[in-house]
Amino acid sequence: MTTVLEARGIGMTFRNGDEQTQVLQDVDLTLDPGELAALTGASGSGKSTLLSIVGLLLRPTAGTLTIAGERVEALSDAQRDLFRNQRLGFIFQFHHLLPDFTATENVAFPAAAPTGGISPAMRQRARDLLGRVGLGDRMDFPATRLSGGQKQRVAIARALMNHPDLVLADEPTGSLDRVAAGQVLDLMAEMNREDGTTFLICTHDEQVAARCARRISLKDGQVEAGAGGGLAGPMRRRAGPVPPGRQ
Repeated sequence: MTTVLEARGIGMTFRNGDEQTQVLQDVDLTLDPGELAALTGASGSGKSTLLSIVGLLLRPTAGTLTIAGERVEALSDAQRDLFRNQRLGFIFQFHHLLPDFTATENVAFPAAAPTGGISPAMRQRARDLLGRVGLGDRMDFPATRLSGGQKQRVAIARALMNHPDLVLADEPTGSLDRVAAGQVLDLMAEMNREDGTTFLICTHDEQVAARCARRISLKDGQVEAGAGGGLAGPMRRRAGPVPPGRQ
């Protein structure tokens, strides 16, 4: 795989009757494996819309989108759902944990949802991830008994459950205090550095953007001239087992 993400000429126009609002225009974006990139821009610049398009939550009105070598902009709804579940990870500003589920069950949910149950292998994978994010003593706690920072760490583990090609984070520290935000940033940087996980982080927070090796800035629905250059190349993925279907 030479690129994780290749977006070419992405456009997005919202229509309301006879009115049209162009939010994105001719956006080009490429991410290599192992990149840790920030997507920045003022409110209304189109960054959340672009992240939603990359996450297959919105269909662009123009352009092509290739993720992990597969053209995805024209997939059917069912194909998009399957691809999103198996190949992408999501971290939101608000954790969106299931309140009646334990931390382990929340992390395992992306793998368990298609089959309707958590297998022993899924449970072990979830518990291993919780150990990595520092929640080894909270694995069986319901989400309602976790702090805000702990919930966001569960959300990071959940995003990694299916060995995603790309993790999309939308203001992942926006609802946290500075201490918890710093811990969440440390975790994402660690996963990027040690596992080569590719992250695209949508943020308006300079502290978050400064922790990324590359910044992609949007202005008025377009990538700003000169934006998108990185200070560091992609990290090398640490040797380990290849997930089924990715050989």
